[in-house]
Amino acid sequence: MAEETERAAERLYIASQWTLMWWRLRRHRLAILAAIVLAGFYMIAIAAEFFAYADPMASDAKFGSMPPQGIHWFDGWRFRPYVHPVKGVRDLKTFKRVYAPDTDKKIPIRFFAHGYPYKFLGLFPTDRHLIGVQEGKAEGTIFLLGTDVQGRDLWSRLMIATRVSMSIGLVSVALSLLLGILLGGISGFYGGWIDNVIQRVIEVLRSIPTIPLWMGLAAAVPRDWSVIKMYFAITVIISLLGWTELARVVRGRFLSLREEDFVIAAELSGSSRMRIILRHMVPSFLSHIIAATTLALPAMIISETALSFLGLGLRPPAISWGVLLRLAQNINAVAVTPWLLLPSIPVIIAVLAFNFLGDGLRDAADPYG
Repeated sequence: MAEETERAAERLYIASQWTLMWWRLRRHRLAILAAIVLAGFYMIAIAAEFFAYADPMASDAKFGSMPPQGIHWFDGWRFRPYVHPVKGVRDLKTFKRVYAPDTDKKIPIRFFAHGYPYKFLGLFPTDRHLIGVQEGKAEGTIFLLGTDVQGRDLWSRLMIATRVSMSIGLVSVALSLLLGILLGGISGFYGGWIDNVIQRVIEVLRSIPTIPLWMGLAAAVPRDWSVIKMYFAITVIISLLGWTELARVVRGRFLSLREEDFVIAAELSGSSRMRIILRHMVPSFLSHIIAATTLALPAMIISETALSFLGLGLRPPAISWGVLLRLAQNINAVAVTPWLLLPSIPVIIAVLAFNFLGDGLRDAADPYG
């Protein structure tokens, strides 16, 4: 027993910081569950067309504002998924289009079926999808989450929107992290007039009201820009506004660390100031950076969703969570077609998962505490 205890203590003593972080993170079950959920989100983002059984841009007025359709997984006692074809008729009393399944017919659902063509990862042409029908035309047949007013399949559009919204969060946080560490580190390490200039810029940016600033920037973006240009414009705008808080945190840590013995020793050994910042000072408060990053990711996602919801961010034909939620802006749409609010569910789940994972990483990044 004593030998096992001594062996465990020795293993703990010689373990690297990253190993200690992983050991502590494994014990945080909620963080591990959040990491699995986020891995699922990014798997969908990478292979969005594979999970989207219908062309997200294809519209059919015959199926406009159709409610979600249920899948029958068992045909008798056998596992044989199928759906009933849906017919839309006009109610002569309310003049609304109502949909009724034709229970006399069954359309089998196939896994890894053929469907609309796309390029997997943008490189490999294919037409395989997770689910589909034998005829190869899932459009007008399967409606897992219903359709919007124009008859576009909401499930397929939600898959593509997941890619856009989740990737905007990553790119924006990467730019904000770079600006926050670089400018905050320079401000805290050098001090003097450089510190004054950077701090005044931060104060000016933080004093500007957010919504009017977004409105002004959105008005400055040309309306005829392509989806790709709008994507990068929104990414840059969000990241330029999100680096100030991290820069303040980094500056405060640098002010307390620049007089430490290891920093003075690095200067005396001839290390450049940029090497001291990136190699010695930044790793010493890695837990703060990880916590700030994981908290910034959901903030970026919410910012993009809010901007697009208000019409200040991405615009159709781009597809994001905010663009999808724009269809449910008024009470009448929510009352008549409540399934248009379904894109808000992945927003809530992703934000909660990032927060739980951030808590676990923050605790694990300081294994000696």
